[in-house]
Amino acid sequence: MEKVQQQSAQELQLVIFKLDKEEYGLPITKVQEINKMVSITKLPHTPVFVEGIINLRGRVIPIVDLRKRFQLSASDHNEDSRIIIIEISGQTLGVIVDAVTEVVRLQANNVEPPPPAFILDSQYIHGVGKLEDRLIILLNLDKILTTQETIELKKMAVEE
Repeated sequence: MEKVQQQSAQELQLVIFKLDKEEYGLPITKVQEINKMVSITKLPHTPVFVEGIINLRGRVIPIVDLRKRFQLSASDHNEDSRIIIIEISGQTLGVIVDAVTEVVRLQANNVEPPPPAFILDSQYIHGVGKLEDRLIILLNLDKILTTQETIELKKMAVEE
């Protein structure tokens, strides 16, 4: 039994999604659900990466476009686009991604720290996972938003 627990501690289960041409991974433990695109209510005076809010079964959820957050080129949402509902620092929010492709298991020893010359601000990146012939960018969810941005999103969730 101890060996099984030790093995699972060395294995990450990740939700893999695409932004632009790259693959990213989120720990499945941080993902509450994955939804198709729905109508998003725009709010004035919000950061450019905040798309607005949605009503998810009676809960108001702020929505962040990860393409905009990471300063990637804009893209229209399509039938593959998804909203991943996650929790960051006690705040539930949705992040828009181009597509969710799969859930994978990745051995912890196949994760390396982000390269120093990483294109994205490396604070967002936990590491790079090697999965067969693919590289998966592992996001550090706790660093995607600043403390002030988290506070502002909490206000949006309450004010609806």
